[in-house]
Amino acid sequence: MLVFESQLIAYVLLALLVALVVSFLMTPVVKTFAYKVGAIDVPKDARRMHKVPIPRLGGLAIFIGFMVSILLFVRVTPEMKSILLGAVIIVVLGVVDDIMALPAMFKFVVQIVAAAIPATHGVVIQAFSNPNIFSENLYWVLGWLSIPVTILWIVAITNAVNLIDGLDGLANGVSAISATTMLVIALMASEAQVAIVLAALVGACVGFMPYNLNPAKMFMGDTGATFLGYILATMSIQGLFKYYAVISFVVPFLILGLPIFDTAFAFIRRIAHGQSPMHADRSHIHHRLIDMGLNQKQAVATLYVISAILGLSAVVLTTGGEQKAMLFFAALCIVAVVAARVVFPKEVREELHEELEELKELGHHEPPEEEPPEKGEEP
Repeated sequence: MLVFESQLIAYVLLALLVALVVSFLMTPVVKTFAYKVGAIDVPKDARRMHKVPIPRLGGLAIFIGFMVSILLFVRVTPEMKSILLGAVIIVVLGVVDDIMALPAMFKFVVQIVAAAIPATHGVVIQAFSNPNIFSENLYWVLGWLSIPVTILWIVAITNAVNLIDGLDGLANGVSAISATTMLVIALMASEAQVAIVLAALVGACVGFMPYNLNPAKMFMGDTGATFLGYILATMSIQGLFKYYAVISFVVPFLILGLPIFDTAFAFIRRIAHGQSPMHADRSHIHHRLIDMGLNQKQAVATLYVISAILGLSAVVLTTGGEQKAMLFFAALCIVAVVAARVVFPKEVREELHEELEELKELGHHEPPEEEPPEKGEEP
């Protein structure tokens, strides 16, 4: 058993290192290719945070680093083959979209096709724990709904990661944190294949990070964001829904909590304002942090911390039970709030001051009550 664990850790480290080195070395090559094909992100609206044109397609370097590591260290089973085939479709779609913008509906249909490939080859959510603690049924067995629910999950996470890709290094870092959390859980469960795949994903993300941190020299584009979302979604099914059925309703949602919350909040906000859920706007979490006065590095660091807190809570939940996880989550939240006040005291004070000023202005602009007309005056 000890020998198996030592071998597994060695393979995990090798997979991570190879993906990191290949991703890092391939990024300048992909950058040159991006300039040649015109995959350049030009700042043409208020949603974009950068001021100068920056090449996209960085996700291609992440994909290449990931694939090299997978082909070297992972036994390609039929399930894994279906995941990789879907990933290739997602990456090809992303590359074309980064070069010339594709219609949203067309991209959505192709994503469904890509998600359907693993969903029809054994990578499915068959059951998850019943969130109703008062019910006698501990599990919801999906039956015929397993394939459509799986497709929905994969497409949703694919787009959720894409939607948070709004600041330098944000989607890449959050994906790396989520993948690291899943990797730790897979190692604790001795799930070798899942652990090595996730190690390759972490390495590929870290290898691209020096080019993507603020100020970014290259963006991952839809190629990278959708690929990372797709792999995280499919591997969460392989490593979490399958092996942690008792808590499967909670763990993946904790690990991927930041992109899920941001996407759900964005959709609800847009529908409430009578807009299409797919309508792009400047009200994502990262935009709000920037509007509070934080710079890009501070905003990204804040969201890294939130993602890490959710990930650590998921790890505690898989090992220590619900009560410990809730206490741990509450403690980390308190620490995060205190840290925010220490690290960003100026920004917090300014934000509170602005809110008070807005409240005062609203109070001053309220229309005065009309007094009854005096005798002899017309009402």
